[in-house]
Amino acid sequence: MTLENGVQAETGKAAAAPRRGETAARDYLAAHGGPFFELQRRLGLLHEKSLKSGRRALLFVALAWFVPLLLGMPRSFLAPDTPGSYLGDLGVWGRFVFGIGAFVLAEQQVERGLHVKLGQFLKAPLIAPGSVGAFADAVTTALVRRDSRVAEAVCLILAVAAAAMAFLNTHAATESSWAVVVSPEGNRLTATAWWMVFVSQPMFFFLLLRGLWRHLVWAQLLRRIARLDLRLVATHPDGNGGLGFLASYPNAYVLFIFGVSAAIGAAVAKHLLQESLTTTTFSIIASGWLVIVLALFAYPLSAFSKPLAELKEKSLLMLGTQATRYQRLNERKILGTNVAAASADEAQQADDIADPSKQFETTRKLSAMLLSRSAVVPVAAAALLPIAAAGATILPYKEVFSVLKKLLLL
Repeated sequence: MTLENGVQAETGKAAAAPRRGETAARDYLAAHGGPFFELQRRLGLLHEKSLKSGRRALLFVALAWFVPLLLGMPRSFLAPDTPGSYLGDLGVWGRFVFGIGAFVLAEQQVERGLHVKLGQFLKAPLIAPGSVGAFADAVTTALVRRDSRVAEAVCLILAVAAAAMAFLNTHAATESSWAVVVSPEGNRLTATAWWMVFVSQPMFFFLLLRGLWRHLVWAQLLRRIARLDLRLVATHPDGNGGLGFLASYPNAYVLFIFGVSAAIGAAVAKHLLQESLTTTTFSIIASGWLVIVLALFAYPLSAFSKPLAELKEKSLLMLGTQATRYQRLNERKILGTNVAAASADEAQQADDIADPSKQFETTRKLSAMLLSRSAVVPVAAAALLPIAAAGATILPYKEVFSVLKKLLLL
């Protein structure tokens, strides 16, 4: 290969890198891909350009909640306050109506939110030219993981295992209900319960685990991006070196977190109806769940703390050096010499040094933490409201509201 041909090849690679990055970012659609997506596409439930989330949410809720309601007639239509009533079972409402419905509806919100955030890395542009190829490789790897058949198979296996555990708990019941008939001859599951075991429970847990897996894929992608050469600037008005847009990505998961919290809140409420509850215990439950939710989003965002902290440290040192030169220059202009360590060589230096004071003060305010309270209030509210509703079944509303307000203001 001649020198000229080598130069042309390198130039071609350099020109192709931005296109690869843009293509990869455009192709990253968090709700697309994978065996389950392909199955739904073949059944006509969605297509490449439309997830049809609303229609699918109604269908899945109908399969998970309404079909068992019909199978349990006429007992399932008993008043909600009747012991063992299907309509009065909070766990059923939490998992199969609010949970499954929220998981499906969240797909559109999550996909759009993450797509915009990822594209901003190139639009800003925050990725250094030499790292665009590595950025494209990271996104391509994430797409492979998103589409993994093994990952979805594991999610399905775990979902079936969780459904089996629910079956064992139901079968061991001591009182008859919509799910089980207790008799001296032994417990017998109803048709409704069998549908729950084979359809509703696996569907709920599969959608939950699949959503968590895809968030983990996104988290690992962000952590790889954080190790690239980023075009950050300490004086950026967002206070995060130009990464402030990324801090609000957890809000794309509001519906998903609400779905998880609805199922947890329903389970807590069902348990609390048989137990006493103090405000302290409720505070521990609510704050513990909030910590888990915030940790879920803090994990990928924390990867950017190191480059932001290094940016702040280096910028302050450089601006501090510039500030020393500028202030000593002003001192010589006013006094004719420097008070400390005056030298003739320094007096010969240029007299047009820029004042870095504003940049220095702005840099001092730079935060290396992307997970801020203002950015996660919506997702925190989605996590706490179902738990608060569960607590309100036992505690006075004022006490529940007080705990909720304190946690949201942290």
